[in-house]
Amino acid sequence: MSDSLLTDATGTSTGPVSQLMEMGGPVMGVLLAIAVAGIVTFVYLMLFGAFFAPRFTARLKSSITIWQRKPEKEVPGQLQQTAGRYSRLNPLHHLVVNTMNARLQGTDPQQIRESVARDAHDALEPFEAPLKIIEVIAALAPLLGLLGTVMGMMEAFSAMAETEGRANASQLSGGIYEALTTTAAGLVIAIPFAALAAWIEFRLRRIQKTINSALVTVLSVPLTSTDHMAATEDADALAEHPDSERRFADYPATGQRGRLANATG
Repeated sequence: MSDSLLTDATGTSTGPVSQLMEMGGPVMGVLLAIAVAGIVTFVYLMLFGAFFAPRFTARLKSSITIWQRKPEKEVPGQLQQTAGRYSRLNPLHHLVVNTMNARLQGTDPQQIRESVARDAHDALEPFEAPLKIIEVIAALAPLLGLLGTVMGMMEAFSAMAETEGRANASQLSGGIYEALTTTAAGLVIAIPFAALAAWIEFRLRRIQKTINSALVTVLSVPLTSTDHMAATEDADALAEHPDSERRFADYPATGQRGRLANATG
């Protein structure tokens, strides 16, 4: 008999999965299925995040610093031209470039905020479903273990009832063993997945704060009067109707931060 396989009395080889099914009953099969689903979900989340998660790279930080000193159209243009293939997969890269261009084009501030909030939410939305799956597995595994415990105890008491209370230890051990096995399996699955769910949620919150910080910095930089006139109406129209349209620079930075934080988070 090899170490990885066991052979029963009929000569049929049974593997580890079959042994677990025999020890824990039908509930163990469900626990194994959700454990595999959780592992696949976590691997998918890590691979997807490695390519498509918003990242505040050194190039973005340098471009935003230049934008703070001198907000000109060359800044988003240079950022877009020097972006590599990996940078183009970064949602924060597109958010920063689009926000800079929208400001230079004189887009209405309220429309910019709404667009920023929508795009930031879209950047994080692909991570919500995998996180929810892992959270459900962490919550469901102990309940399934408890179900296996109840079923195992029912089997034990059923054996006792069939013998009118004269059941020996060997007759009761099968049901009790099944009850303890499923309980342990449910906890073994639930504990690491609960930790993973907490870690993923923490990472998403940090990414959200990074997005908000970068975009608020871009939005709060006041544009020069020349950029205002070139991006919108001509100078004569602005002189005749100075209050007809408010520029984003007229809004205080503290108000922008509150509105953006509420919209995206």
